[in-house]
Amino acid sequence: MRDGNTRKLAQSPVKQRLFLSRHRACLVVVDGPAAGTEYRLQSQSVVLGRGPGVDIAFADEAMSKRHAALELGEDGYRLRDMGSTNGVSLNGSPVSAADLKHGDRLQLGEHTLQYVVESRKHTRAYDLS
Repeated sequence: MRDGNTRKLAQSPVKQRLFLSRHRACLVVVDGPAAGTEYRLQSQSVVLGRGPGVDIAFADEAMSKRHAALELGEDGYRLRDMGSTNGVSLNGSPVSAADLKHGDRLQLGEHTLQYVVESRKHTRAYDLS
């Protein structure tokens, strides 16, 4: 959001890549027409909506064309509502933006998705200094 009062925080691309090298993150649709579908998260930004031009598209008339985005930070993904008509809920509460943690449930349109993060067993230690 560019309101003139908000300062963008610098993100370290190295630390973002490190998160993805140490963790497997995905969204699992737990309720709605696409229930049972799993979407692996591997990009710095993932846009969800009913499309066109989104990264994860749903056939859901209650979703905006560009409903929400997941943005990779140093410690995982952050959910951001992209000005959707019906809003975004996280664990039952409406949000405009929030950091996600393992097990969180997102409500977008008629779909409920669960954010799943698993540690990778074989990772290298990197010196980031």
